[in-house]
Amino acid sequence: MEKTIGFIGGGRITRIFLQAFGNKRYKPGKVFVTDVNEAATTSLLEQFPFIEISDLQTVASQDIVFIALHPPVIMETLEKIKDVVKPVACMISLAPKITIEKISAKLNGLKSVARLIPNATSVINKGYNPVCFSTGFSNKDEIMGMLSLLGKTFSTEEPKLEPYAIISAMLPTYFWFQWQELLQVGVKIGLNEKESKEAVAETLIASIALMFDSGLTYEEVVDLIPVKPISASEPQIKEIYSVTLNTLFEKIKP
Repeated sequence: MEKTIGFIGGGRITRIFLQAFGNKRYKPGKVFVTDVNEAATTSLLEQFPFIEISDLQTVASQDIVFIALHPPVIMETLEKIKDVVKPVACMISLAPKITIEKISAKLNGLKSVARLIPNATSVINKGYNPVCFSTGFSNKDEIMGMLSLLGKTFSTEEPKLEPYAIISAMLPTYFWFQWQELLQVGVKIGLNEKESKEAVAETLIASIALMFDSGLTYEEVVDLIPVKPISASEPQIKEIYSVTLNTLFEKIKP
């Protein structure tokens, strides 16, 4: 019998998962979603008509349950569902901060608990998703097979999940606005939109390969381009990264 899936939370990450599954034509037995925001579930149902919107207890009683909530509300939600979660269920949290130990303890010692740090690029099945399983987790291979539909999914130690949240899950937000600005600059100075987009995209991809796969040191890579138009601003940019990201890490770590 195919396993049923429940999503507690109908926000962005649930939408990303459902889209990734749909892209790969993955069809579990049934998919249930619950959210306190009726507009969110209505929108989700319009995009994914195969899902069923239900109450918290019904969603929590499925075979595989994803906790797609922000950390501040997780423990109180677990308290509400602890008596309906199946002893053989697989509970997968998609949030930082709340540990496997805390989740298991709140759910009457549930054996199969995992935590995964999701990535927005999973929406096109190119995610980079670290996951940690509890010691007694059953059906690990089955769950990994499902999660691998999101992109590169790999096991790691639990203390590394929050660092991965900072340097992987949130990483696109550090650059997206810069790339968009470069696209607009390209158009302003003479390229059409297609040409500007292609120039930025192709150069970014090649630059990543150059830095990480060429065998050159960082200093050797940087030395390949003599003119560095924004080098005077590098100290301020580095300071922003250091202060902002370290402060954020302190907030999200267990």
